Amino acid sequence: MILARVIGTVWATRKDERLQGLKLQIVRPVSLELKDREGFLVAVDAVGAGVGEVVLVVQGSSARQTAATENKAVDATIMAIVDKLDVA
Repeated sequence: MILARVIGTVWATRKDERLQGLKLQIVRPVSLELKDREGFLVAVDAVGAGVGEVVLVVQGSSARQTAATENKAVDATIMAIVDKLDVA
């Protein structure tokens, strides 16, 4: 899993029928201090995250393990919205 922040939304009206109804979000990885890191991912949003929220993203085959993404052509999925971080 990676810690990331939602920075935008992808609108794609024509897409594979198995992706119909799934929201695509642009996320940027962040450090434990919630500072932006380089790069970005497009991830299916399985939990209803919004722009600015810190989220947990799974990638690879794990991205296809949620109820919304099972057996779909998905490489990254937002699977949790982070409420709080405690770092010792």
